[in-house]
Amino acid sequence: MSERSPTLAELTDRVRAFAEERDWQRYHSPRNLAMALSVEAGELLELYLWCADEGPQPMVESRHAKVADEAADVLMCLLNLCDRAGIDLGEALDRKLVAAAAKYPVDRVRGRALKYDEY
Repeated sequence: MSERSPTLAELTDRVRAFAEERDWQRYHSPRNLAMALSVEAGELLELYLWCADEGPQPMVESRHAKVADEAADVLMCLLNLCDRAGIDLGEALDRKLVAAAAKYPVDRVRGRALKYDEY
């Protein structure tokens, strides 16, 4: 049986401790972290550049481990941003899912890739 996954709060604490140990928090303003998040998301996206929709994802098998690394970088930046901006990410996600469920009712959008103002 595997260990349980850490909670968002536990991961946030670990990310915060990592930055504090290195005295990096002085650079971690919400603005800088938002930019870093965009950069890391771009690095993740780059691993899928030129992949055919029907082809392997990512295109080159050796990139699979890099996808996991870049996804972890994105999460680290996001947790750090939310921590520094005073956002409870779990609570924000719960609110967003409730709003999205109202905006995209299952009976109207199931199996359809339409925006809320197109159905």
